[in-house]
Amino acid sequence: MPDMPVKEKTAGTENQLLTVDHLKTYFTSRKGLFGRDTSVVRAVDDVSFTVSRCETLGIVGESGCGKSTMGRSVLRLIEPTEGSVVFDGVDVRGLSPEEMRKFRKRMQIVFQDPLSSLDPRYTIERTLAEPLRQHTNMSKAEIHDRVLELMDRVGLQAFHAAKYPHEFSGGQRQRIGIARAISLEPDFIVCDEPVSALDVSIQSQVLNLLRELQHQMNLSYLFISHDLSVVKYISDRVAVMYLGHIVEMAESKELFAHKLHPYTQALTSAIPIPDPLQKKDRIVLEGNVPNPANPPAGCPFHERCKQCMAVCQEQMPAMREAAPGHYVSCHLYDTH
Repeated sequence: MPDMPVKEKTAGTENQLLTVDHLKTYFTSRKGLFGRDTSVVRAVDDVSFTVSRCETLGIVGESGCGKSTMGRSVLRLIEPTEGSVVFDGVDVRGLSPEEMRKFRKRMQIVFQDPLSSLDPRYTIERTLAEPLRQHTNMSKAEIHDRVLELMDRVGLQAFHAAKYPHEFSGGQRQRIGIARAISLEPDFIVCDEPVSALDVSIQSQVLNLLRELQHQMNLSYLFISHDLSVVKYISDRVAVMYLGHIVEMAESKELFAHKLHPYTQALTSAIPIPDPLQKKDRIVLEGNVPNPANPPAGCPFHERCKQCMAVCQEQMPAMREAAPGHYVSCHLYDTH
């Protein structure tokens, strides 16, 4: 991705925008008679990463691995249990509710299901105008003009403003969600499976729109998806998650060219090849993803790994740099 001019920031000119350090998000569930027994679900378990300005970090993994919970924890839509989330020099976990409300202008989200994320009682104009009413001092006429500008920016026409969410296609509704996310000119957007509910032809249009907006507005994305082809297309760097942990992280081209972790190798082997004559060795994982309320000791992947060693069953592998900029959490790459 070409270098883009950076908008003026409030806390310095460093290239690093977001730093997530040892983030944990646990949920407590009760079971049994009168709810006496409790179990802790480790949805996100000690995750660390950074996102630079104008960068897209892709998060990929199976359903239930903690991707969406992590994205919402970064925005404090779900309160993390431990760890720090430093955005442009500010630890957002230390902000009061009122301070966080003001800060949300710079951190937005695009949800997976565009229909359920839009109020069915609101016209599209009211939906897009609401953030402007809450966070700006714009007049009614200025808000109207801004709404039309936002709609044009995401490929919608002016007459759409008076319609309701159910009158749009899935792709159009996602464009509305994107318009709402950029309405306050944020610096950072969590894209939580933004194209998984769309047809393939529409997916490419939405992805190209996100890339175009990123170039125009100098946006940073945390792009969450289970589709490796989509992540490969849009991401500058990719982090692979398994059972609440990041097991591998590298630049997109490097990760798909040199897959190190056995889980990453299995995931990428499932990517379809458009040439029917080209054969591909598929790595089929046996067994099921462990219960996050009762994770296995040692490496969380060892029960399904064909290269499992004795140490994998006893010790959690540390995240180490196996190649420049290429990090992996696997005992196969331990150095002594």
